[in-house]
Amino acid sequence: MKMAFGGSINTNVLQDDTFDLLCTMCEQKVRNREAEKYCVECGDYYCLSCAQVHDEVPSLKRHKILDKGKFPSRSITARSRSGKTQPMAPTERCDRHSHHYIDMYCQNHDDVGCDTCMAVDHRSCQDIFYIPEFLQNNTRISPAKTTLKKLESIATTLKAHYEKFQRGKQKLVKRRASTLGDILKFRKEINERLDELEKNTVTDTEVRYKALISKLEEEMEILEINRANIQSARDKLVSVDNNVSQNFVNDTKGKNIAIKAEECIEVSKSQLPTEDIDFRPDLRISALLQELPALGNVKQRETIKIEQATTVKQQVSGQKNENSNFYNVNNTEQEALLKVKGNMTYHVEVRSDTFVCNIVSACTLEDGTILLSDFRNYKLKRLDSSSYTVIDYCDLPVRPWQVCSINKYQAAVCLPNQLEVHFISLSNRMTLTNKITTDFYCSGLAYANDNLYISDLHTSVYIYSVSGRKLKQFSKDQSGKELFSDISSLAVSEDGSRIYVADSYDGLIILDNNGKVVGLFDGPQLDYAYCSYLTGSGSLFVCGRNSNNVLQFGLDGKLIGEVVKFDDDARYQAICCNQQTSRMVLGRSENEIRVYDII
Repeated sequence: MKMAFGGSINTNVLQDDTFDLLCTMCEQKVRNREAEKYCVECGDYYCLSCAQVHDEVPSLKRHKILDKGKFPSRSITARSRSGKTQPMAPTERCDRHSHHYIDMYCQNHDDVGCDTCMAVDHRSCQDIFYIPEFLQNNTRISPAKTTLKKLESIATTLKAHYEKFQRGKQKLVKRRASTLGDILKFRKEINERLDELEKNTVTDTEVRYKALISKLEEEMEILEINRANIQSARDKLVSVDNNVSQNFVNDTKGKNIAIKAEECIEVSKSQLPTEDIDFRPDLRISALLQELPALGNVKQRETIKIEQATTVKQQVSGQKNENSNFYNVNNTEQEALLKVKGNMTYHVEVRSDTFVCNIVSACTLEDGTILLSDFRNYKLKRLDSSSYTVIDYCDLPVRPWQVCSINKYQAAVCLPNQLEVHFISLSNRMTLTNKITTDFYCSGLAYANDNLYISDLHTSVYIYSVSGRKLKQFSKDQSGKELFSDISSLAVSEDGSRIYVADSYDGLIILDNNGKVVGLFDGPQLDYAYCSYLTGSGSLFVCGRNSNNVLQFGLDGKLIGEVVKFDDDARYQAICCNQQTSRMVLGRSENEIRVYDII
């Protein structure tokens, strides 16, 4: 076999020589020249002369050219006279380094790339190969059918998951339309209610003005009659005739008409219009509209897949649990008992306080700060979420009781002696805004599902709209028995489906939103239930003032356990949780609050 070297061939046609691989272009021109180069992208062999011509074509300059020494021996069948195989190198360019071809293989990571990829990402790897050489030396390579089967399986799975997401998207699109429809419906209801209020106000105004105008018209009619009589008598006296007797009659009657007219004038003076009607708008409406950031709360919620739900519900139906003195209709999976470790005390008095603090209620706001209701000093106090120092306070006209958060802009507090619930603006400086009036001594207070839940001191729980309209009242159970004895505080689930009443005599009472008792705990572990607080993580804390402890209940009202038992006669009466820092805040009739870490 003769080989061509140095880029020169002495004769164009060598009929007597046979080469393993021929130049593709020369072969087409019936020339017998040995291939010295191979173009990966063209798939053709070139002698040195033809390779030079190939490189002179601008569009072919970036093609990958292999030297003869790098021709692999295993590939597709070559166009060679000896029947040997034509070499085949990778033709795909690197995604990261487009001017290089993916022709390297890292056996350590089972990954391919260009030479730059290997230099950057696999510099510490030992087993790096040029792909054609690796294939030449490794005949037992896994067939592509295995990878193809795996790819097809994954493609099927991806399609299924894509279709799930697509169905989820379609549901969200439908729900979006439904939710927007609910907003428009609510706006329509508001408009209809405003139209109704306008109609009632206009009707009342018309009735009042009509009465006043009608009264004036009656007086004007009497004056007009007298004026006509005066004119008639005057005309008769002016037209004097020779009948002396008739003139005497006219004169006498004229005198009497004049007397009656004078009397009518005197009477009418007292009937002159001294009344008018003023319209004074109900500022609660405008104040509420100014405070509200939206028509309602838009919240994102988790949707639980059926196949993932593991909670099993039991129907107890009025049977009493002997261990915990617990009645429950729906018994759900029990939450884990929370524990406390360590505690710190913080002073919450301010300079303007007149008496020792008496913290009767507490709540956590959306930004993590805490509101304390100081009964003895007529104040609401706002605490920093980390230092628990008073950063703001608001003076109240009378002593407050339970306080609750409405949204990040607003809170509310009960003023029992004034029979009012006052709204508090949570701006940089807390200020009183509007209020609603009740017809009872309001003490318990909670907010959920765009409604206020208010209790009196003993007998009833009420549901009010934020505008002050009474919607429902719960006082007796299904048998007609009084539900409550001495209500201390309220807590309500976020959707308003459960109302938790801490009753100092009857323990923990749970109602649904129709006033039906769905849970009750009156065990000895809880003596004088004073304050309750929903933790936000599926539990309810209840402070026992006489039992000197804090108990944890599930949302169904089942006792989970005792979170903390106080060693001293603490008599804590206000409780809330700071979810951001996992801490429990307790207040009592002292200048200090106690803060526990929850684990």
